This record gives sequence, C-alpha cells and structure tokens, in this order.
Amino acid sequence: MIELNQITTLFLAVALYLLGMALVNRIGLLNRFLIPAPVVGGLIFATLALVLKTTGIVEITLDTSLQSLFMIAFFTTVGLGASFKLIKLGGKLLVIYLLLCGVTVFVQNVIGVSFAQLFGIDPLLGVMAGAVSMNGGHGGAAAYGQTIEDLGISSALTVGMAAATLGLICGSLSGGPVARYLIKKHDLKPSSGKIEGYVEKDEKPIQEWSFMVQVALLTFSMAAGTYLGDLFTNVTGFVLPSYIGAMFVAVIVRNLADRFIKGTVNMKEINLIGDVSLAIFLSMALMSIKLWEVADLALPLIGIILIQVSFLVLYAIFVMFRMLGKDYDAAVMISGFLGHGLGATPNAMANMSATVSKYGPSRTAFLVVPIVGAFLIDVVFSAPIIITTINLFK
Repeated sequence: MIELNQITTLFLAVALYLLGMALVNRIGLLNRFLIPAPVVGGLIFATLALVLKTTGIVEITLDTSLQSLFMIAFFTTVGLGASFKLIKLGGKLLVIYLLLCGVTVFVQNVIGVSFAQLFGIDPLLGVMAGAVSMNGGHGGAAAYGQTIEDLGISSALTVGMAAATLGLICGSLSGGPVARYLIKKHDLKPSSGKIEGYVEKDEKPIQEWSFMVQVALLTFSMAAGTYLGDLFTNVTGFVLPSYIGAMFVAVIVRNLADRFIKGTVNMKEINLIGDVSLAIFLSMALMSIKLWEVADLALPLIGIILIQVSFLVLYAIFVMFRMLGKDYDAAVMISGFLGHGLGATPNAMANMSATVSKYGPSRTAFLVVPIVGAFLIDVVFSAPIIITTINLFK
C-alpha cells in the first residue's frame, strides 16, 4: 500500500488539474462538451487506482483532509457573488426564471428518490442523481456526496460524480438543439434592448491590498458559517453542512458591504479565489473516488439520468418557454437553462454563446441566467430542498 500525505495529495491534485487542462485544450470532444479539467485529471487517476487495486499491484490511499477547506472556500465565493443589486436589475423576468428553476430542483429530487426506490437502491443515492448533480454539477456532487458518505452511504460521492458527468454531456448536447427548434418553429428574432445599469465585466485590477481584503471577507464568512452550521445542527438535529452556512453568511456579508462600504467586494478577485478553490476541491474529490464501489449501480444510474434529461427538455419546451414570454430571449434562456439544469453555469454560458453567435444577441438572457444559475438557485432553492431531502431519508 502507498500512503500519500496531506502535502503530496495537494500537489497531486494540482498536477492532475494541469494534466486535465492540457487534455481538454488538445482533445476536441472534451472541449466541445466543456468537461472540467479537474474532472478529466481526477478520473484518470481514479481509473489508474482502480486498475492497480483490482490487479493486486498496489493500493493507493490519499490524505484529502484539505478538501473540505477548498470546498467551503468555493461555496463562500458563490455567496459573495450574490448581490441584490444585480437581482434588482433582472426584474420580473429574473424572478419568474428563478421560480421555474426552483420547481425543477424539487422535481429532480422527486425523480431521483422515487426511481432509486423503484430500482431497489438507497434513496440517498437517488438524491445524488437528482438536483445535487443536475443543478449542482460536479461541485454540488462532491460537496453533498461527502455529506451523504458521512451518513454511511459509501458510494455517494462516486454516484454523484458519475451523474454530474452524464448530466454535463446531456446539457451540452440538448441546449443548442432545443433553442434552435424553438427559434425556427416560432420564427423568433432578437431584440436590441439594452438593460440599464448592467455592466457585464468587472474591470477592477487585482492588487495586493484589495486581494487581501477579499481573503478577509472570505475567511470571516467561512469561519462564521462553520459555527452557524454546527449551531443549526445541534439545535434542530438537521444536518446543515458547514459550506452551506458559509454561503449564507457570505450573502449577508456581500450585501452589507454593498450597502455600507461600497466597492469593498472585487468580484474579479473573488472569482479567481473561487476558480482556484473549485479546481483543487474537484481534483481531490475525483481522484479519491472508488470506482469499484459503483459497478452494480451503472444501469440504475443511467436510467435515472435519462429520465431527468427527458423531464427537463419537455419542461423547458412546454412550460418554461411559455412562462418566459415565448420570444427570442426566452429561447436563448432555455438553452442556458438546460446547460445549468443538467450541468453547471459554464455550460449554460457556452450554450447561450453558441445560440447567439448564430441567431443574434440577447442581453436579457446573459443577465438573468448567470445570476440564477451561479448563485441564486443554490441559495434560494437547492440548498434548502436538498438538505431537507437528505434529512428525510438519512
């Protein structure tokens, strides 16, 4: 047996991320489907570990104790991005889109749990094939997977990662074609409307003092959030992971800063911290999964994901498109919805970019979808619904 210590495991996670990035940049299929670099690198190591173990050559054990630190840091950056000012700019359409996405979170969990029980597997594994991995992507799957494994379901992380990967591919494949179908069927044309007050990019440069201020905001939110999570669990008996508490505290910190100390939060620097944290967190999560634990779950898992994809596509065409106004912006938003509803916000952005590059711009879609997909859906719906579901079946 080979045992890697904490620092060596951290180095390996970074090295696997770099390997994954190199492969994604060179292999067209990986690039087309927006497969995250840490997922590629981590799965390569997990597969190698599987081969070495099953052939009896050697078993590799990792010290992933730093994984929770990077996980909490990432979710905290999500909370720090939750500006009420941006939400106000989105107006009524943003609220409608958020509510429609909230319905999908609930139904995805119902589908996951129901069909898990139908297939004779633990309902908590159904949770992992529900909104956790569909709306949450690999980040949500890794985070909640660890929470569910702590409840005694040893294969939860692996199931979540597999479901997130399948969802990611399906989201990339379905978003563009569905938007194209809606645009062609209804002969939709782009509008030239401009959203007053909307700035697409944060142009503030990265500076040492400002960067350390962001680190201070981040670490304060993380610290307060972990205590909040522990307090909530001790008082109510419900499991509230520390990263969820940190995310909620970060939302409060962000909006208090916007109200009383304007300009304190620099999202360019926050996003950089978040990207680095997510990369290391996902690399550690992927490289430590035990693929040999889910061989018997492959067919039930694929079945649940196919049902999830079918539901989302039909819901997008027959419900969301109508509720969002049946116009060009709605069609573009549908392409984004299928991206983050089955994968992650980068998929949504890629789907919408591909759509508007062919049919014309949609400022509304590029404001509403990232705000909801990147943080609002997690804060308002995903976290409460998922945590409640986990506690119902723990």
